[in-house]
Amino acid sequence: MTCFESPLRTSTSLQQDIVTLDALPLSEAIRTRQLSCHEVMQAYLEQIERYNARVNALVALRPAEELLAEADEHDRLLAQGKWLGWMHGMPQAVKDLAACTGLPTSMGSPLFAGQMAQHDAIAVSRVRAAGAIFLGKTNVPEFGLGSQSYNNVFGTTGNAYDPALCAGGSSGGAAAALALRLLPVADGSDMMGSLRNPAGFNNVYGLRPSQGRVPFGPTPELFAQQLATEGPMGRSVADVAALLRTQAGPHRAVPLALSSTADLIGPLQRDFIGTRIGWLGDLGGHLPMEAGLLGLCESALAGFRELGCQVEACLPEYDPNRLWRCWLVHRQWLVAGSLAQVHADPARRAQLKPEAIWEVESGLGLSAADIYQASVDRSDWYRAVEKLFERYDFLLLPSAQVFPFDATLHWPKAIAGREMDTYHRWMEVVIGATLAGIPAMSVPAGFNPAGLPMGLQIMGPAQADLAVLQLAHAHEQLTQWVRNCPPPLLDDAR
Repeated sequence: MTCFESPLRTSTSLQQDIVTLDALPLSEAIRTRQLSCHEVMQAYLEQIERYNARVNALVALRPAEELLAEADEHDRLLAQGKWLGWMHGMPQAVKDLAACTGLPTSMGSPLFAGQMAQHDAIAVSRVRAAGAIFLGKTNVPEFGLGSQSYNNVFGTTGNAYDPALCAGGSSGGAAAALALRLLPVADGSDMMGSLRNPAGFNNVYGLRPSQGRVPFGPTPELFAQQLATEGPMGRSVADVAALLRTQAGPHRAVPLALSSTADLIGPLQRDFIGTRIGWLGDLGGHLPMEAGLLGLCESALAGFRELGCQVEACLPEYDPNRLWRCWLVHRQWLVAGSLAQVHADPARRAQLKPEAIWEVESGLGLSAADIYQASVDRSDWYRAVEKLFERYDFLLLPSAQVFPFDATLHWPKAIAGREMDTYHRWMEVVIGATLAGIPAMSVPAGFNPAGLPMGLQIMGPAQADLAVLQLAHAHEQLTQWVRNCPPPLLDDAR
């Protein structure tokens, strides 16, 4: 793939100047009134008009006149000396699994199509309080199941680098929108790589925070908070860090949330000379990888060595087959609990996609002994990961096992000649961080000869979110994949 400098300063279009700005510079331009909120909203609406139909990343969009009127109100507040926060007047779209007052929360399901939210999810309320203007939702797979963002309500989201290919998921709409400059920064959520896989597929950054870092919900199911978490995505690490600080923090409705954000405060710039990194690769041949993917990621390790890191191959002292079985039980139990009532009604069950039905029926067949054993297995996995962190400061492995694939396929049926026995087995590379509850960030790793992006997961010890952001930032300064290799669709950027 031929990469090129994104010409922020040479563009003749004010619209392109605005949408090319990263979120933090955009925020400063609004705060200092170099740009009006109206100008910013107009620029993003024009960008959306131009590109969104190509990828179907943003859905349930509000009328332009409403959004521009809201932007005008934000300008009036600034004129009165009232600045709501760093996202003041910034266009935002919420992932269509999270509630946002006045917008539908379909979750990609015809069962909930058009269901209007009467409240904000916790993370959404914090973004609103920071001054954002919500223009719509980002597309997802049905109920967030699978890393392919297609559903029968809004259709399929295409990849920013080739709309005929998959954008990943479940934060696929968010990642594609970011890459095409339809949003300055984006929220997402992650149970099985939903902030990491689409980030890798679209050459942006996605952080799955430590468990409890960002309050998930409100939801009555405390167990759900053990696996899923909301988190930030952006085109720069600094933007991801800024959104994380907005989303994070304790909340009385979420007893498992971390009690402080003090450990997120600090500079992103730091020295990594002598830092020890363990390369997990394909887990000793356990994970099938599409041809060229592992080699691309291994070549990206040179960047970490250039930063002064010591990188060596390693493996956890844990059977990966046991880890997969542990994952299946946890996930099936969760999905069955959340969809059991829908599944019990034949008419409603008929509107579920086959993968959702499989998850529910598998979960309903679990015993208490199965669930208890899975919790033991998960605890042992955490101890195995902690043992690795006694030797290494960070762990690395690919963000996905395949490059973006045909968007008409629901999921890859085989990788490197090995058949996938479930609809999500091709995403197995992401389950380790989820089950350990540790921070994991997808950073761009480069492109294959066909011009398709891939990412690397940087994993750190529990609650070491800032350290993960710092290593990602250092890697970003060295590689500049996002700035130098925007999607070819952005012809104005050439």
